[in-house]
Amino acid sequence: MATVALKEPPAPGDMNWPERFHAVWEGVRLRHLVVLLWLAALAALLACRERPTQQAQQTASAPPAPAPADISHGEAPVGSTTEPPPVDPAAPPRSVGRLHTVRIEIRHAKITIAPGVTYDAWTFGGQVPGPVIRVTTGDTVDFTLVNHAPMPHSLDFHAAEIAPSRVDVNLLPNDSLHYRVVARVAGAFMYHCGTAPVALHIANGMYGAVIVDPPGGRAPAREFVFVQSEFYTKTLPDSTRTIDWEKLLGLAPDYVVFNGRAAEYAKHPIKVRVGERLRMYVVNAGPNRWSAFHVVGAIFDHVYLDGSLAHPLEGVQTMSVPVGGGVIFEARLAERGTYPFVSHAFADATKGAVGMFEATP
Repeated sequence: MATVALKEPPAPGDMNWPERFHAVWEGVRLRHLVVLLWLAALAALLACRERPTQQAQQTASAPPAPAPADISHGEAPVGSTTEPPPVDPAAPPRSVGRLHTVRIEIRHAKITIAPGVTYDAWTFGGQVPGPVIRVTTGDTVDFTLVNHAPMPHSLDFHAAEIAPSRVDVNLLPNDSLHYRVVARVAGAFMYHCGTAPVALHIANGMYGAVIVDPPGGRAPAREFVFVQSEFYTKTLPDSTRTIDWEKLLGLAPDYVVFNGRAAEYAKHPIKVRVGERLRMYVVNAGPNRWSAFHVVGAIFDHVYLDGSLAHPLEGVQTMSVPVGGGVIFEARLAERGTYPFVSHAFADATKGAVGMFEATP
């Protein structure tokens, strides 16, 4: 191999200023070249070390290969209609009296949110969602709230026009609250615990739906209530799930559900008749995810936003239901078959916001 002898640089006193500048520049350029080569080598080393981890993460998050169901938009396996769903979606019948006595007891309880998944919930009435309350415009609700839980809770009726400082107050354990309120506006409304942090109490199951009918009621229909919500979970040593606060703040639910259970009405499709009017009261409890409610194979004849009666939308394919809001949907199914209903935000449908209508003549 040939060798190259490096000439000894002249002493400073032996150089004029152009030579001195050239010598300094050569030294700086050599040092920069060494630094750049070192950084390039370090970057290559880090890339080699990170590549397997990234590949493993991509593999772990890959979508499932087989389709969950053999129908379009079947984000969950379709079950049989021979067994009724554990959570009945039917709306309660319209009220006839003008005074309604409502008592709700707050309890912490274990509930099922998916097959084999038990969750430590905070509940109204021992269930998630809480009981559906149905009244007519102008009716009086005589309401009592009792707290049997080991911590403060409260209740906020979105259908009530009343000072929150008077009634939406924190109840201590074993305390109670009583008041009366008149329902003035028709629509589909949410109720929920308003104790801070509100997101924690709602995500743990403290919500429900209120239906306020207009005077004289609505046209006859098969009526259903769907409350969409989310669960953010981590696993306890006994395999029970509890709230994961970081997932909640990061808007990353494990389950998005109708009426408290993932894909409940895919496993237990809802039987309806071809051509009959279906009315769906959809309330979005959140606490974070908007609903994009859609029935595959149908177009909504009418959509009533919150309490709007005068100007329903007509011929609607999909409608957003905001967090804390309610929308009333009406549709008819044209022929025999299975009709999925979903939140058209399909990441949420994949996590459980999916159900099925089974239409027969």
